[in-house]
Amino acid sequence: MKKLKYSTTVLIAVLFLYGCDQGIDGITEVDPGQDASAPQITINSPADGLSLKVNEALTSVPIRFEATDDIELASVTVIMDGIQIASYSSFKDYRRLVVEDLVYDGIDDGMHEFAVSATDLDGKTTTETTTFVKEPAYIPKYDGEILYVPFDGDYTDLISFERPTMEGNPGFTNESLNGPSAYSGASDSYLTFSTDRFKNAEFSAIFWVKINAVPDRAGILVMSPPLNDTGGNDLTKGFRFFRENAGGMQRFKLNVGSGDSGTWFDGGEAADVDPAADKWVNMAFTISNTEAVVYIDGEIVREGPLIGGVDWTDCDILSIMSGAPNFTGWNHWSDESYMDELRIFDRAITQEEVQTIIQDDSGVAPPLYDATFDGEMFYMPFDGDYKNLFTDTEATSEGNPGFTGDGAAGSDAYAGATDSYLTFPTNGLTTEEFSATMWYKLNAEPDRAGVLVMGPPDTERDEFPDVQNLRTNGFRFFREAGGDGQVFKLNVGNGTADSWFDGGATASIASDTAEWVHLAFTISNTECVVYIDGEVVAQGAFTGVDWTGCDILSIASGEPRFTEWNHRSDLSYIDELRLFNKALSQEEVQSVMNLDQ
Repeated sequence: MKKLKYSTTVLIAVLFLYGCDQGIDGITEVDPGQDASAPQITINSPADGLSLKVNEALTSVPIRFEATDDIELASVTVIMDGIQIASYSSFKDYRRLVVEDLVYDGIDDGMHEFAVSATDLDGKTTTETTTFVKEPAYIPKYDGEILYVPFDGDYTDLISFERPTMEGNPGFTNESLNGPSAYSGASDSYLTFSTDRFKNAEFSAIFWVKINAVPDRAGILVMSPPLNDTGGNDLTKGFRFFRENAGGMQRFKLNVGSGDSGTWFDGGEAADVDPAADKWVNMAFTISNTEAVVYIDGEIVREGPLIGGVDWTDCDILSIMSGAPNFTGWNHWSDESYMDELRIFDRAITQEEVQTIIQDDSGVAPPLYDATFDGEMFYMPFDGDYKNLFTDTEATSEGNPGFTGDGAAGSDAYAGATDSYLTFPTNGLTTEEFSATMWYKLNAEPDRAGVLVMGPPDTERDEFPDVQNLRTNGFRFFREAGGDGQVFKLNVGNGTADSWFDGGATASIASDTAEWVHLAFTISNTECVVYIDGEVVAQGAFTGVDWTGCDILSIASGEPRFTEWNHRSDLSYIDELRLFNKALSQEEVQSVMNLDQ
């Protein structure tokens, strides 16, 4: 053996000398070039905004990241809550480090900050951070709640801690109703749970969906017996909640089996949802021993008798976001829509409870006020308070706004004051189209002011709150001195740029006007229009508003989001403020004006 080893070594040396003698080039060093940029870091886990919901006092979090440099990495450090937990100084690929198998234990309740810092050979350093939270163990919020899946980066039921089986490749989207993420459907993909704890005499489910109408039919929530011998659906037991195309709309249907047959709960057009609306819609259904009810956004779209209740024989799989495997006879396969906040109950919840859950999930209460006009979603008459009558929610007062003692309509009106205004959260107000109407009695001092503003924070100017003026999103409706009067102007952002709707002298009110004047503006996907006393004073093309970052409605001031040009508090009077989820026509603006007089 020793002789063989020696002979091999000699042979390699001979071949090397031979190669050199034959003119084969040796390895030539190549100049890697100038180290131009700092390292780059991508953190995949823990994701920014992640919410860990587990039943243990302490848990662990997987750590996955990538660090790269244009020339060569010198070192990489990993930090959790200010403490270094790992470091790297040698790399198989000197330009790239990929970490996929690091786990950190001991995460307790509360906020945590994770950071990765990378330094290159030239001394340039980059640090990226994410923050995440470990929440206390979930305690069921509602009587009879036996499953809660919030889809916050995980599919686990927070009540049983059962993790479903994943079929295919379902995913997550950050377009969630609540929390950092929601379920994102995919072709041939869905979740399944075991069903023993769901086979109760009564059953309810409630969740949110944002519809993807492709494919044009799908199963959503199914507990059904296996397909029959010919591959057909068995509708005699369990339930099937699903959707189907209905002339471009998506119609939601429930079928429940009582042992011998299946009963249909199909609301027809009342159970239709427009997929083009691209919004979260709440779905709920209940099954008792006597009836079943289907709800959409808290309203009953179908109810009917169910003699004998549901029969659970052979219903051993709960399928989420697909009819597969037990309800595919009519091609109700995987749903590629989004789902969020799934809850299941061991009893039939009431309509009032459905609406309470909707309010808890969305932060928007069901309407307490019957709309006077089509599309009306906000009404503040200022009759002694600052409440939106749709939700009975009072605006936040900044400074010392007041009341006039009389108004354009009703018993009172808003009276502006120096450094004073109202703010209101924009939940439910950031609709695809938007209109506002109000009565207004001008006080021309100061000679410029904000009237109604829904704008984003100017984060590049966080240190300068007096120069907030990011106009790429939301809108700004305000007034400025012009000639002998005050000119009313509208500015609206489409996400990348802003558009002006300034009627000049046509859109002005004389500074000494002592009468109530009606103001309105509309925003659609094609144009914006400004009205004074029901007449068009400014109009122009527009491609649609972007509401990113617009979480505050300011009334009677540009503060806090529109201050750079001193459009601050308005000392004028305002009455009968109404907001709409559509672009009103001129005829509709005049109808509102005539009713409110």
